[in-house]
Amino acid sequence: MTYSAIILAAGMSRRMGTPKMTLPWGGTTVLGKVAATLAAAHPALEIVVVTGGAREVVSVEVARLAQSLPVREIFNPAHEAGEMLASLQAGLAALPADAAAALIALGDQPQGKASTARELLSAFESRGARLLIPSYHQRRGHPWLVHRDLWPEILAMRAPQTMRNFLNAHAAEIVYIEAGPTVLQDIDTPEEYEKMQNAE
Repeated sequence: MTYSAIILAAGMSRRMGTPKMTLPWGGTTVLGKVAATLAAAHPALEIVVVTGGAREVVSVEVARLAQSLPVREIFNPAHEAGEMLASLQAGLAALPADAAAALIALGDQPQGKASTARELLSAFESRGARLLIPSYHQRRGHPWLVHRDLWPEILAMRAPQTMRNFLNAHAAEIVYIEAGPTVLQDIDTPEEYEKMQNAE
């Protein structure tokens, strides 16, 4: 079965004060760690990185990562509105026709685990659910997985609708996968970046 992943990396990094995606993380960058983690989850996973803010430097980083990882860039021209929905729609519209489902990941979660993505994919194949979401203490996290049957509904959404509206509308069919706290942790400020780096 063929899968794709979308990394939402179009934010403006206003609270950080510098592009989050290109900050150092281990031997790579924040974005590089997220991409490598997803790539480790499935041998044939195609990864689309949706860019927007600081596109010049983030595009260079995507090109660097593409030398060793299955990543490619899609630009979200509506990124300055700050809505994640537009980035997700740009990513979904760019996915191949044979992808059975898409993993939706945040570009600022470098502490995420490949095991979480693997468990979502495994549960998708064994349980046939259309929506699978990792949770920690009953809170929804990332990455989450959505069957391609639901993509047209997401693509048809318009602001002020958000992904929360979509997930709430399908709450009865969501399959939750218990996970650790990393599914909730993203990096928005220099303080969070320093704290999470020290925790690695």
